[in-house]
Amino acid sequence: MRIIKEKQNLTYLQWSHIRSSSGTAGSFLKSESILNRKKTYYKLSNFDPLNGVIGHECINEIIVDRLLTLLGVEHLNYELINADIEIENHVYSAYICSSLDFKESGESKIAIEDFYRTNACKGESHYDFCKRFQWQKYVDTMLAVDYIILNRDRHGANIEVLRNSRTHTLRIAPLFDHGLSLLCSCFTDEDAMKFDIYEDKRCQNFIGGYSCYENLKLIKNKRDIFLNQLHQSDRQFIFDGLEDVLSETFMDRIWNMIYGRYDIYENL
Repeated sequence: MRIIKEKQNLTYLQWSHIRSSSGTAGSFLKSESILNRKKTYYKLSNFDPLNGVIGHECINEIIVDRLLTLLGVEHLNYELINADIEIENHVYSAYICSSLDFKESGESKIAIEDFYRTNACKGESHYDFCKRFQWQKYVDTMLAVDYIILNRDRHGANIEVLRNSRTHTLRIAPLFDHGLSLLCSCFTDEDAMKFDIYEDKRCQNFIGGYSCYENLKLIKNKRDIFLNQLHQSDRQFIFDGLEDVLSETFMDRIWNMIYGRYDIYENL
C-alpha cells in the first residue's frame, strides 16, 4: 500500500488493452515485468487515447488495500506509482498501481467460473459450490467487502483458484481487483457530490445476483466476518499520502461511503 510520488520512468513497459466492462468510455490497460525472478503486474486507470488517464481506479486499489488491512482481511497488496508511461508512441504521466504475483512455486491459476464449470454438481449454485470446497468464510467476507465498497466487477474471472499439481492442493487466491468500486464512475468533484453513496447499483457478481446489498442475505454469520472494526479515526490511515492525488471532495465522499455502508452492514 506504499505510494511512490517521485516520478519513475516506466516507458519500457508494454501495455495491453482490456476493454472496459463497466460501460465507461476508454480501456483498462495492463502490463507486467520480471525482475530478480519476481513477476510484477501493473494496472492503469481508465484510459482514453485522446484525453489520457481519465479514471482513478488505481487509487481505489490503494484505498481498498488499506481498508482491508484495517479490517483484517487477506488481500493482494498494491503500490501506487507516479510514472511516465508510453502507449502507442505517446508518453503520459499518471499514477499506476503494481502488485507482486501471488502464486507460489508450482501453482497455476484458474478462474473460478472455469473451475466451477468442470467441477460443479448438477444444479449446484455458485455459493454452495464454494461452500463444498470449504471457501464459505472467504466468500462471505468477499460479499461483505463488495457491499461496503460497492464493487461493480466481481465476475467469475476476478476470483481465482490456485492449484498445485505437485502437492495436489487447492487454495483460493487472496481478494484482488477492486478498482471498479467506490466513486469509479465519477470524474469531477461535481460528479462526486451528486453520487448517491448508498444506492444499490447493478453489479457483476459471480456469486449471488446483481445487487451487492441483496447478496448479504447469503451470509449466515455476519458478526464473524471481520477480525477488526472500522473507526472514524481510521480515515487518516486510509487517505495518508493521497492529499495531493485525490481532491478533498473525493476523499470526503469516499470516506462517507465506506464508513456509512460499513455501519449499515454492522447493524443489519
